Amino acid sequence: MRRFLPLLFILAAMAILYFSGAYRYFSFEALKVYHLEIKTFQIAHPVVVPVLYIFIYVLATALSVPGAIFLTLLGGYLFPQPFSTIYVVFSATCGATIIFLIARSALGDSLQKKAGPFLKKMRAGFEKNAANYMLFLRFVPLFPFWLVNVAPAFFKVPLRTYIWTTFVGIAPGSFVFTLAGGGLERIFDSNEPFSMATIFNFEMRIALTLLGLLALTPILIKKWRKSHD
Repeated sequence: MRRFLPLLFILAAMAILYFSGAYRYFSFEALKVYHLEIKTFQIAHPVVVPVLYIFIYVLATALSVPGAIFLTLLGGYLFPQPFSTIYVVFSATCGATIIFLIARSALGDSLQKKAGPFLKKMRAGFEKNAANYMLFLRFVPLFPFWLVNVAPAFFKVPLRTYIWTTFVGIAPGSFVFTLAGGGLERIFDSNEPFSMATIFNFEMRIALTLLGLLALTPILIKKWRKSHD
């Protein structure tokens, strides 16, 4: 029963955040309303704010709270480069690792025992090429961040591989979004319209997709060689 306690705590915290409506503060609209107060607090507490930001980001990621993009933009708004990217990548990796460990300890064994042929085939692929598959999932935003955090727990991805591929894989996207966050103050002052489409545009999607395909290249080469042997 002890191994289920962290999972129960996470689920209870998720329920509180959802039913209290606290997750609504993780939005661009909320930042636009409170940005002056946030900036004033940052100026008054230059040491506390980075620590508080990292703590909130880790907690939000571990609880799979909607609004990771907002927190990343907020990091770019609050901190200069490269600190904003470092804070985001570090925090997201820590939060993702927490939920990964909880899912693996509480649910991993039972789900693996009940796995069907398709899931077992996927698990075999992850076991052979865990790093490449993880990098692909991190580079290419095809699936929700929380799902990519949890799914590897059921495919026996080693913890060390999970951590470094998460850190490396989310770095490009984090850098782009923190750069965009750095320009929010100008947008607030000028009342310019803001849209996520301007950040996550077609060119950005193509670039991340190419990075993902690059991560899969070793697997494709290995399969090609195997088919020609």
